[in-house]
Amino acid sequence: MGEEDYYLELCERPVQFEKANPVNCVFFDEANKQVFAVRSGGATGVVVKGPDDRNPISFRMDDKGEVKCIKFSLENKILAVQRTSKTVDFCNFIPDNSQLEYTQECKTKNANILGFCWTSSTEIVFITDQGIEFYQVLPEKRSLKLLKSHNLNVNWYMYCPESAVILLSTTVLENVLQPFHFRAGTMSKLPKFEIELPAAPKSTKPSLSERDIAMATIYGQLYVLFLRHHSRTSNSTGAEVVLYHLPREGACKKMHILKLNRTGKFALNVVDNLVVVHHQDTETSVIFDIKLRGEFDGSVTFHHPVLPARSIQPYQIPITGPAAVTSQSPVPCKLYSSSWIVFQPDIIISASQGYLWNLQVKLEPIVNLLPDKGRLMDFLLQRKECKMVILSVCSQMLSESDRASLPVIATVFDKLNHEYKKYLDAEQSYAMAVEAGQSRSSPLLKRPVRTQAVLDQSDVYTHVLSAFVEKKFQIAVQHYLHELVIKTLVQHNLFYMLHQFLQYHVLSDSKPLACLLLSLESFYPPAHQLSLDMLKRLSTANDEIVEVLLSKHQVLAALRFIRGIGGHDNISARKFLDAAKQTEDNMLFYTIFRFFEQRNQRLRGSPNFTPGEHCEEHVAFFKQIFGDQALMRPTTF
Repeated sequence: MGEEDYYLELCERPVQFEKANPVNCVFFDEANKQVFAVRSGGATGVVVKGPDDRNPISFRMDDKGEVKCIKFSLENKILAVQRTSKTVDFCNFIPDNSQLEYTQECKTKNANILGFCWTSSTEIVFITDQGIEFYQVLPEKRSLKLLKSHNLNVNWYMYCPESAVILLSTTVLENVLQPFHFRAGTMSKLPKFEIELPAAPKSTKPSLSERDIAMATIYGQLYVLFLRHHSRTSNSTGAEVVLYHLPREGACKKMHILKLNRTGKFALNVVDNLVVVHHQDTETSVIFDIKLRGEFDGSVTFHHPVLPARSIQPYQIPITGPAAVTSQSPVPCKLYSSSWIVFQPDIIISASQGYLWNLQVKLEPIVNLLPDKGRLMDFLLQRKECKMVILSVCSQMLSESDRASLPVIATVFDKLNHEYKKYLDAEQSYAMAVEAGQSRSSPLLKRPVRTQAVLDQSDVYTHVLSAFVEKKFQIAVQHYLHELVIKTLVQHNLFYMLHQFLQYHVLSDSKPLACLLLSLESFYPPAHQLSLDMLKRLSTANDEIVEVLLSKHQVLAALRFIRGIGGHDNISARKFLDAAKQTEDNMLFYTIFRFFEQRNQRLRGSPNFTPGEHCEEHVAFFKQIFGDQALMRPTTF
């Protein structure tokens, strides 16, 4: 299988930590995404590493027994360590605070602590087998204050740090889930819901396993994912993943079912809003996109894998350390190993190898694996890093070797324009709201974010259409074809597009085209300047530029232009004086007349006009307005 066929890969730079062994215990904190390597209960050192940590945190702590759980608060200010089923120990990592440990025992009698979760830099939740306890940590006092608690029988729990929701498993079958939401010192109890267990043989008692549940945010919404293994005795074709939508308000609802069509051991990740299902038996993975159209039965939507099952791209473990020799080749990593542990949303840890990876989606291979261009575009437009891939698809569709049909091309560009228009409308609404002063009264008003799915006209021109401007047969496009384009755009009032076509030189410069633009000035005033710019670029149309400016009574501008190109010694004085007189601006006439007097003096030693210049009428007009004394006198040396 070529590299172009793998659409999932492990990140290039994993977090590396000391492998798990009898002396070294490894823990993972899902909130800070940190790996803790605890040697000898901390006595010989604790090393903490995270994906974004340039420098790992290292410290020692007294060995007070086996560490069951260890996590930093958000921002790494306070360390919490659970060593017994009754208490959690704390230690401040804040400058100028005492680093002596302090302890908090769970409040409920006879309760055992199952674990704990930090919900902020100073707020922590204890989950016990008899309920939940929400505390505020007071580091300067080295104590904790109970904010709220709730009693219920708990089998196991799960935490989603992105949405600050804890899920508690209750009842004998373990399938009634009670969510709690935490925010700024408050704990809210959300409506509980029941997970439908599959039918099981009478001899076995069904129950919901923690391994088959995951929580993740997909397209901005929190979902509980249930991996439902169908019994082999049933008529089902295989396992499925059931997605329950868990809103902030209202009841949890079953929304989507992802059909796996196989049985065995599975693991779930969520990457770039895609649900990734790993299958250990076949060592392959599939991806699902709940935004793509599925089969709706009136209550839930059924989805099939977007693409054929593929393995994660083979990964080489680099040789590092002082023993590394350049001749040593990297060691292939065992993918889908039984020692792999998967965490949400996109983390895979191999404790036995000492690596933490982020799982990533590769978009380029998907282009060839999804032949339906409309569905491919629906898929790509939802991805974070989609821009260049979409542009390459558009370019490929128009190329000779892989040209798509016109209806397909139209469908793709309709989808791109839909996203573009949606963004432009949102920008316009935001601008109008700001202008109306709503931004002060409504703090929730935010400028629309321009995602990579928004492709503007310059993107499409630069990366797709410009290739077709290069003349393959070296045949110059005649100006009347460009005139046809311009007239069509004007007919449909597409002046903005006309402006862009000229700005990006889609339409080649020519004198006839410049004259056509001049004639459009009454419909589109900027056409006058566009025409002048085109004539300047031609550099052989200086006379035309002067004529255009004089016809617009811009006499000084015409004179400045002709001086700028060094042609002012050869121009007709009469033409400029005629134009100045027509403006009925006496001071402008005076300025132009004086300019030519000075030119005459410089070239011929006398300010007077020669009979051949036919300026007698203008000399008489000058005397009439300004008097004989205003005429320039010859300079004698």
